[in-house]
Amino acid sequence: MKVSDIMTSPVHVMGPDEPVSHARNLMLRHKISTIVVVDRDEMVGIVTKSDLGRRLAQAEPMWRRRPIDKVPVKMIMTEDPVTIYPEASISQATEVMIDNDINNIPVVNNGRLLGIVTRVDVVRHMSELPSDKKVGEIMTLDPIFVHRHHTVNHVVDEMESNKVSKLIVTDDTGEAVGIITTRELALHVLANNEGELPSKSIKMARKPKSGGEKVYRYVKAVPLVAEDIMANIAKILEVGDPITEAAKVMIDKNVTGIPIAENDEIVGIVSRTDVMKAA
Repeated sequence: MKVSDIMTSPVHVMGPDEPVSHARNLMLRHKISTIVVVDRDEMVGIVTKSDLGRRLAQAEPMWRRRPIDKVPVKMIMTEDPVTIYPEASISQATEVMIDNDINNIPVVNNGRLLGIVTRVDVVRHMSELPSDKKVGEIMTLDPIFVHRHHTVNHVVDEMESNKVSKLIVTDDTGEAVGIITTRELALHVLANNEGELPSKSIKMARKPKSGGEKVYRYVKAVPLVAEDIMANIAKILEVGDPITEAAKVMIDKNVTGIPIAENDEIVGIVSRTDVMKAA
């Protein structure tokens, strides 16, 4: 099969001077993760949901204090993105993604944008292919854990310091209750049109009156915590499960990572990249 057989088309585009908020709205409205940036009909960059989540959450970018409707997308886009031609093989596209650590490749022919091939497209293709490999052979060992009450700032710090894009969230007993990836981070950062990480409001109350009625004193803004942004764990696989099962779960449940267990203990995590490397 060729890249043109699995690519997504048409592609959503925007101009380099349009605001990040427009990219956010396109992604949320059309349930997409990638937008190609075009200037005078020429592709000049690409921006992904993961880019937005990672860069908007950075501690001190130049534009940190500006709301995202004032930040042009050219400030966070990846310039001169890697491209591929429609007749290339899927294995070539996979190799390009892994070697360049990218999630999407615009498909171009004679300078014309035809479509885009994503990791989702590749994993969907792999889910339909037979394989004897097990998830225990390809998983990333020693996943990073955060507590459900850790702040989003702590989550970002853990991702940055450990150079990971996925974390497992645990409760007070140590049981895995959720997962956070750069996608979840992007969705919640993008939900806020301001230049700060989002917060939530809680009502502070005095002691209840007779009859149980509470008298609210004031509303306080507090940082979001891990359980506010985490996604449910779609499924926990065992180390002996086939990688095709991981690929199918990723596509069916629209997830980018799956915890892997051995003897009732989570010992690893499988990502789309891990699955693609096994091809």
